[in-house]
This record gives sequence, C-alpha cells and structure tokens, in this order.
Amino acid sequence: MKEQKGFTVWFTGLPCCGKTTIADQLAIILKKQGYLVERLDGDIIRKDLTSDLGFSKEDRDENIRRVTFVAKLLTRNGVVVLATFVSPYQAQRTQAHKEIGAFVEVYVRCPKDVCMKRDVKGMYKKALAGKLKGFTGVDDPYEEPQHPEIIVDTDKETVDESIEHILYALKQLGYTK
Repeated sequence: MKEQKGFTVWFTGLPCCGKTTIADQLAIILKKQGYLVERLDGDIIRKDLTSDLGFSKEDRDENIRRVTFVAKLLTRNGVVVLATFVSPYQAQRTQAHKEIGAFVEVYVRCPKDVCMKRDVKGMYKKALAGKLKGFTGVDDPYEEPQHPEIIVDTDKETVDESIEHILYALKQLGYTK
C-alpha cells in the first residue's frame, strides 16, 4: 500500500437518489488504485452502531455526530472514507466538514419522483400512507447543500458518468492522483 492522506467523501441526498450505488462502485475503483477505503453506509451504521437511535431531529443529529467521529478517526489515519447518509440538515453537514477537515461533500441530486420510482423497500409509499413518520422528503425536510464541492444529477447521468465526475473533481481538489 502506498502512503496516502485520508479524506472523507460525504454523499448526501434524498433517500433512493443513488448515494450507495455510486459510493460502492467508487470504492472498488479507488481500492484498485491502491487506496485504503472504508464505506460508512446509513443502513449498516443504523443496524450496527446507532441502533439505539430513532428518526427524531435529535436522534438524526446524534447519528451524524457519531458517524462524523468515526469518519474523522479513519480520515486522520490515512483512510479514504466514503460516507453515504441522507444527512438532511445543513448544520449537520457543516459540522461534519468542520470536524473532519479533509472533507468533500457530494450532493447526489435527484428529483423526488425519480427517487420514489427507485424505492425497492417501499419507504416512500409507507411514508405517503402515514405508516412511516418523519421520512425525509415526505414529512421531514431535506435541506439542499449550500456549497457542495461536487454535484451529480443521477436522473440525467449514468452511474459511470457520476463516478467519472467525482473522480475528476477529487483529482482537481488534490485528493487523488
């Protein structure tokens, strides 16, 4: 393994916008390039690290606070962290950026109607029927990033095009070679 400086790529966007799909493929590419990569995914973190939390504003804030701490530790130890979290509130993302330092925010932008069509778990349907409370994009807000370093439009780009866009930006920002 080559010596590397760690950094965090924080993917944010509505549920089912493509965060996990893009980050999983990006992880494969970066590993092939010799980078140490760790994936932090919302579903896995909620199951294994933050299962004690619900989806209230306070619990969502605490979830992201814990994830930020983990990402910061990994980043300072030379790992490329690919974090995929809805992280609906701008204040959370701003704090994560401040705490982690080497931080690239990727806004995975996609219209809600497209996200709904991609929803294999039926979460939007349950939220619209009132069976799932506090669901981001339905009865809880999503605050779009104010100044993301990267924006990918997953309703207009293929996964490969989004990844190429991200790889190019990471190189331009000085994080990769």
